[in-house]
Amino acid sequence: MANQEKDRFEIYLDEMIIKLQNCQKDHNTESCSKCEHYIGCELRKEYVDAVYNSMSKGDTGGFEF
Repeated sequence: MANQEKDRFEIYLDEMIIKLQNCQKDHNTESCSKCEHYIGCELRKEYVDAVYNSMSKGDTGGFEF
């Protein structure tokens, strides 16, 4: 995003990426899907929500890629 400030959704996504990467390091895995806590992981759910919100900018309903 050259020359553009990040919005709150992108800032939150960046924070969630760091948290997710730290969790993967703590669990010695490179992918959430390989983690024993994959199903029901609240951090992963928050990350997926952050990705969705960064694309939809918080609007509800569908969006197109």
